[in-house]
Amino acid sequence: MVVVGSLILLCVFLTAIFAPWLAPYDPYKPGVGNPLEKPSKRHLLGTDNLGRDQLSRLIFGARTAILVGFVSVIIAAVIGITLGIAAGYSRGPANPLIMRLMDALMCFPNILLALVIAAILGGSIVNVIVALTVALIPTYARVACGLTLSVREYDYVLASRLMGFGNFYIMFRHVLPNVFPPIMVLVTLQLGAAILAEAGLSFLGIGIEPPGAAWGAMVSDGYQYMMSNPVLSLAPGLAIMLTGFAFNMVGDGLRDAVDPRLRGLL
Repeated sequence: MVVVGSLILLCVFLTAIFAPWLAPYDPYKPGVGNPLEKPSKRHLLGTDNLGRDQLSRLIFGARTAILVGFVSVIIAAVIGITLGIAAGYSRGPANPLIMRLMDALMCFPNILLALVIAAILGGSIVNVIVALTVALIPTYARVACGLTLSVREYDYVLASRLMGFGNFYIMFRHVLPNVFPPIMVLVTLQLGAAILAEAGLSFLGIGIEPPGAAWGAMVSDGYQYMMSNPVLSLAPGLAIMLTGFAFNMVGDGLRDAVDPRLRGLL
């Protein structure tokens, strides 16, 4: 299953990278065909209600999904790891202060928190990234803090402290390398979750602004034509499902390779 997931992700990444050369038409230009054309040799997935080529929009939608997913997850991981290590290593008031804030944010499901933030900020690719980043930070902070609480009691960490090394040096030199592998597994799993969340926000109309190509928005635009032209919703829906599945499969395989004991924890 890991091999299958990796192949799917390879296809998605290549599609996102080479989208301008793979797309047969301008994905944002209306009227390249008649509205709501069914699949044909000229338009393999048909056209939407504005006459835009559906295949071209599907291809460029991969670029949107990968961009939003990677940027939001990487920023959330950097901030979350920093806060988590600082809270876990600190023996002062920083730990309860930071982690109570993270606990408060974790009271809300990630998608609900992202939905509220995106609704307040408005629909745009930057605002979607901000919303997903804020929603994902508590997960990374919680995992990093838990791992740091264990690592800080290791003998070589205690020895470094006795030798007079500073806290920043110890956290960077000894704590971070032990926290990093499980976090990388979490990053892989969260990439799929971020792409699904972005699709959900776009489906609800508070994600990527028109005429931007987003899989969730394509599903939303096409579902009212499900009886007459189901491809309009089924094609982007299948892309969302396969991409999320692939990230989960690769994440599960990476988790078992890094440490089988993480099963059930990540």
